[in-house]
Amino acid sequence: MAKSKTIYVCTNCGAESPKWVGRCNSCGEWNTYVEEIIPAKKKEFASFGHEQPRPQLLNDISALEQNRIRSGMEETDRILGGGIVPGSVVLLGGEPGVGKSTLALQLAMKLENKKILYVSGEESGEQIKLRAGRLGYINESCYVYSETSLEAIINTAESIKPEIIIIDSIQTISTASLDSSAGTISQVRECAAILLKYAKQTGTPIILIGHITKDGSLAGPKILEHIVDVVLQFEGDKNYIYRILRAVKNRFGATTEIGIFEMLTTGLREVSNPSEMFISQHEEVLSGIAIAATIDGIRPFMIETQALVSSAVYGTPQRSSTGFDTRRLNMLLAVLEKRAGFRLGVKDVFMNIAGGLKVNDPAIDMAVISAVLSSNLDIPVDRTVCFAGETGLSGEIRPVSHIDQRIKEASKLGFSKIYISKYARPGVTDRSKINIVRVGKVEALVKELFA
Repeated sequence: MAKSKTIYVCTNCGAESPKWVGRCNSCGEWNTYVEEIIPAKKKEFASFGHEQPRPQLLNDISALEQNRIRSGMEETDRILGGGIVPGSVVLLGGEPGVGKSTLALQLAMKLENKKILYVSGEESGEQIKLRAGRLGYINESCYVYSETSLEAIINTAESIKPEIIIIDSIQTISTASLDSSAGTISQVRECAAILLKYAKQTGTPIILIGHITKDGSLAGPKILEHIVDVVLQFEGDKNYIYRILRAVKNRFGATTEIGIFEMLTTGLREVSNPSEMFISQHEEVLSGIAIAATIDGIRPFMIETQALVSSAVYGTPQRSSTGFDTRRLNMLLAVLEKRAGFRLGVKDVFMNIAGGLKVNDPAIDMAVISAVLSSNLDIPVDRTVCFAGETGLSGEIRPVSHIDQRIKEASKLGFSKIYISKYARPGVTDRSKINIVRVGKVEALVKELFA
């Protein structure tokens, strides 16, 4: 008779080893291997009442476009590529307390014409009812099921036959075919594989909520991300009320879209105009502030860059940045000192991106330079002016991608002037109503702003 086998699995990447090792050879993390017991024979699930699929010739398969299920939340539908695809498995990940369960429950409540099965392994039915009442939604066709056994969940789904299944969370679900506890790599892998099989055979979309590890990645990413069809990352800082939903993987759409939400006491509110959250509204004219036209994926919006330049109190000047790469800030300061003649090496420089956003777009270089010089000279930059340009080491202003979308967004929000690179290709930019100023060097930008 065959015996059970013991292996060791990395909780970070899912790599397996016949013995325990201190450092994972795959991902390089320390002390991540845990013991897993593989049974000699696992219980096989049936085909869920459907015929087993047979091999078909590619030409014989009818490629009919399936109607996507609209979730009732435009931000979510746009990220998914137009809605939820029948038979797909969507993984929603995020930090604890960011609002994953709130987003999933709002989806369940807004799908009023669909039969929903909301499975919760973390909350009771009474707790979910209280949360739904706080959100202000009640869906009469939503079934709530507090269960952690995968077999019970599958049997319930077979009897109810829901049109969408939501599981909160995949780490709390376990199957009796494995001896390990819920949340282990083997349990997560097996449960996700069985749920994927159920979704494909019945055409029922399943939304899984997954926790993330200490380094910010989905728990067992090499396992879950390869199994599911769509991976959504829900990001946000607890100190701010805004949340960003982005697609990390999407087999049915692009991964360049983002959705922005505002966390309120009544749930998540969709932000249709992202620029409103990143530009502070004040009537005073202040120095050290410049507006940048940035883009995340293919969605443009305006952000406010704030800078403070002061005399160094201590011997070594401080360089601090929030939401912007500190090394890139040091590079831009060196360009200003070398190419424009500003002695910033003996001054403290502090940089901040308003709204708690982290930006990696090089197109905000010109706005950062303008904010730094504005604070250094104590001369405010006009609030109706914005910037979109990358700065090179020789001081040239380089063109950036999607310049037409950036200009259109600035014009729509009422900006009167935008500074771009003079090397940007001509096109829609020259037919826009906004005043477009082309500059080729940092020195030319300084003369334009602070002459």
